[in-house]
Amino acid sequence: MLMYLLIFMFISGLMVFAFKRKHLLLMLLSLEFIMLSLYFLIFLYLNNFNYEYFFLMIFLTFSVCEAALGLSILVSMIRGYGNDYILSFSLLW
Repeated sequence: MLMYLLIFMFISGLMVFAFKRKHLLLMLLSLEFIMLSLYFLIFLYLNNFNYEYFFLMIFLTFSVCEAALGLSILVSMIRGYGNDYILSFSLLW
């Protein structure tokens, strides 16, 4: 039952990421939600087979680094352009 809830969390995070692609902040929040659901899925998988949780620490480290990079991009974009709309970021076009 918990596995289905986590899969639903993952799919809902993907849907928010796809539908709210205009705002960088909402995209970053949905990516963190996806990472959180994947973290719990990997934890349940490793817990089922009595494996060690060393891989979870590596995964958590990479997800924290991804969040810090995304937040720094968001802050520099808001300071430079005044909003977080992806289409106003002139370097992409």
